[in-house]
Amino acid sequence: MSNKFDFIIVGGGIVGLATAYKLQLKFPNKSIAVLEKESEVGMHQTGRNSGVIHSGIYYKPGSYKALNSKKGGKQLVNFAVENNVKVDVCGKIIVATKNEELPILEGIFNRGIENGTEGIQYLSSEEIIEKEPFIVGLKAIWVPTAGIIDYVGVCKAFVQQINTINSESGLISSCEVKKISSLKDKTILETNSETFEAAKVIFCAGLQSDRIAEKDNAKLDIHIVGFRGDYFELKPAAAHKIKNLVYPVPDPKFPFLGVHFTRMVDGSIECGPNAVFTFKREGYNRTSFSFKDTFEALTFKGTWKLFGKHWRKGIDEYKRAFSKRLFVKELQKMMPSITVNEVQTARSGVRAQAIDFDGNMVDDFKIIHHNNNIHVLNAPSPAATACLSIADEIVGKVN
Repeated sequence: MSNKFDFIIVGGGIVGLATAYKLQLKFPNKSIAVLEKESEVGMHQTGRNSGVIHSGIYYKPGSYKALNSKKGGKQLVNFAVENNVKVDVCGKIIVATKNEELPILEGIFNRGIENGTEGIQYLSSEEIIEKEPFIVGLKAIWVPTAGIIDYVGVCKAFVQQINTINSESGLISSCEVKKISSLKDKTILETNSETFEAAKVIFCAGLQSDRIAEKDNAKLDIHIVGFRGDYFELKPAAAHKIKNLVYPVPDPKFPFLGVHFTRMVDGSIECGPNAVFTFKREGYNRTSFSFKDTFEALTFKGTWKLFGKHWRKGIDEYKRAFSKRLFVKELQKMMPSITVNEVQTARSGVRAQAIDFDGNMVDDFKIIHHNNNIHVLNAPSPAATACLSIADEIVGKVN
């Protein structure tokens, strides 16, 4: 394989690979390389999220999130079916368990109507039990277009399709970009193994997106701060207590959807995640630590402004991160019958959250052009759901 390509995508997560796939469809005779620093695709945010296909019901009407989650979700399901990737559009319920949540639930429903979320309807307490016999709530929204999927399986199918369309294109793994030299008509990438060259480079680096952009001499108004999410799972004897997807009413001040129950594509039931500041961007244990990551996060003034605004919420999340009992107590708001003995520790993930200098969480996708390149700086949930629609947006800007 030559080291010169028409396009290079940096990042073998689902957004990068979806972009490479859509590029290859548009330019079947152009060569495309995907550079991934890990040995496999989808090893960070893509493979460590809830595995949910989002419907778009939550998002501000007209936002990039709202528009792309709906378009992208339909494309994603079709792609999965055509490529034998595990997928199930099983639907979910969003449950209000106390009176003060009812106005927020109504606001979510109204957003769903504005966003054209198909088939949504209210459920009474009795109808909640019909859908999920162990869930107790005052009122809920039934969202039939939500589902579950194997996102890593989707990534592998993208790689296969890219190589099928053009045998000169493909994935180059264990390849980390160290230096970027952007010239007038090409970009040169120095990696830990070789030097690569392309007419255009698209950076989809997830947790490393700001650092990669800075290597390209981009001046940024945001910084990536990692938030770890810890999952528990129901033990096999308790797995019957959840049929599909059950979400709480989220706190509208945060871009996180709260601790929820998710039936995974393998049949297991996950509970979570929480959301706590992490001391390592790619650290998946409660005690993971990186001096570089911690220093950069805590010397960025936006981080402290965020902490100052939401310190009480942060303390509550940290308590649950280190206490199984408190985590289960949160689950009991929707499922009173669940006990500590019915759940066990599962995996963790880290979300790349862009924060601005004023300590605000950047809630929508952020994509910039710099030099001859494109940088996807912020791709929060539902980026996995919307990956093919995001890719359409990016590819549409490529000549």
